[in-house]
Amino acid sequence: MPTLIPPQDCHSMRELRPQIDKLDRQLIEMLVTRATYIDRASQLKPGEGLPARIPERVEDVVQRVRTSSDELGMDPDLAEKLWRILIDWSIAREERVLGPD
Repeated sequence: MPTLIPPQDCHSMRELRPQIDKLDRQLIEMLVTRATYIDRASQLKPGEGLPARIPERVEDVVQRVRTSSDELGMDPDLAEKLWRILIDWSIAREERVLGPD
């Protein structure tokens, strides 16, 4: 991962914007990695008799995200909205393999 300049060491928008661009790239890389785990889940779930959507798991993930975001200083409501979109996308990805519930 490229080294980031701390925000306080950026003295102009010209210095700051590339740091945000690097972070955006890292976030995408992490989401791509997350998708590989989703793909593996779609391979493992049939053997365990599990559907793509497990409501209790969804709510557990959302609660953990809300807690983490609050601890780290992010708006928990925003984090929940983002993760619910990510979770719905992930379930749709699994359903392409598993079929709809």
